[in-house]
Amino acid sequence: MTKKHKSDITVNVTLDENKIPEKLHWSAKDGGVENMESKAIFISVWDHSKKEALRIDLWTKDMPLDEMKIFFHQTLTAMSDTFERATNDQKMSATMRDFCDYFAEKLEIKMGE
Repeated sequence: MTKKHKSDITVNVTLDENKIPEKLHWSAKDGGVENMESKAIFISVWDHSKKEALRIDLWTKDMPLDEMKIFFHQTLTAMSDTFERATNDQKMSATMRDFCDYFAEKLEIKMGE
């Protein structure tokens, strides 16, 4: 019998008096991450019983707007790669990457940031 391993990923959110995130920290010990600070976190979870995506989108009140734009661009680009790995749909993945390029161009994001 194979021994199963459990891996935990935790997110800690410090809120101000108005329940606005001031600090975000996350840990993933198996990945070597321990209490790392972040300015934004997006988490998506698939609810298979309802056939819908649930999400948690958090960012601190001091997250710079220019960094948020880069974060969105990099997240969309990563989703394109994940979509291709999950579905092997190269044509739609390429279309998604084209949109990411358009997104970066319109927001004047320099590629590679």
